[in-house]
Amino acid sequence: MMNEPLKPTGEQYPEFARLVEIMARLRAPGGCPWDRSQSREDLKTYLVEETYEVIDAIDQKNPEMLREELGDLLLQVVFHAQIAGEEGAFTIEDVARSINEKLIRRHPHVFGEVNADTPEKVLRNWEAIKKTEKAEKNGDGKAVSALSGVPKILPALLKAFRLQQKAARVGFDWEERRQVEEKVKEEWAELNEAVASGDNAHVREELGDFLFALVNLSRFLKLDPEDALQAANEKFIRRFTAIEQMAHEQGRDLSSMALSEMDALWDQVKAGERPAAAPQR
Repeated sequence: MMNEPLKPTGEQYPEFARLVEIMARLRAPGGCPWDRSQSREDLKTYLVEETYEVIDAIDQKNPEMLREELGDLLLQVVFHAQIAGEEGAFTIEDVARSINEKLIRRHPHVFGEVNADTPEKVLRNWEAIKKTEKAEKNGDGKAVSALSGVPKILPALLKAFRLQQKAARVGFDWEERRQVEEKVKEEWAELNEAVASGDNAHVREELGDFLFALVNLSRFLKLDPEDALQAANEKFIRRFTAIEQMAHEQGRDLSSMALSEMDALWDQVKAGERPAAAPQR
């Protein structure tokens, strides 16, 4: 018999209440000097770092590590809310109330009478509701861009992906992958022309356009470009450290080797990674 899904109540979260109390104690007079000295600006680096450590745990498919890293990330949320509470701005309860209300408001197909029976319809409704919310919040009657809500500080690759997703949700998109592939070829040709011209500013512009087109292609391939590039990074690290080890075993250092020698080692590493051919029957 399958277990019933957990339907939590407030009483089932005593450890969360304990975390809030611990954070308040650390920030109180007589608490921890380091915690008391921190500001929102001081904590920004830790917030980013803990977020990436959560992602690392997910990529490693390590539940124990994920549990720990989610706790570290949760601490950052509670820390910021504690500082805000001390300033009289808001509390952790306000943070929870805000996201609860937003989730209900943006899921009318669950908590209301709206019909959205596919992920695509849900996303379209979500974006429409967000635009209405922002227009009401601005109160100036001006139209809200479909691209609003993409943080300026996002890494460029992820930012391009999010911008394209948002534009696509209002119908501004290619119709089929073949068109995107042609655009990639077009941008590659323009990049080569710019390189030939020797104009660095033009090269920079065309390189950006080429990368943007590749991100578009990743969307049509239903792949996250950040994940794809990260996998390529890890593969490079794995292969490069392998050829370093092979050179070391030969009593040599890569800096003393010719490129052709390093390439030969690289090819050996690549060949060793290929799955063995199936035996002939």
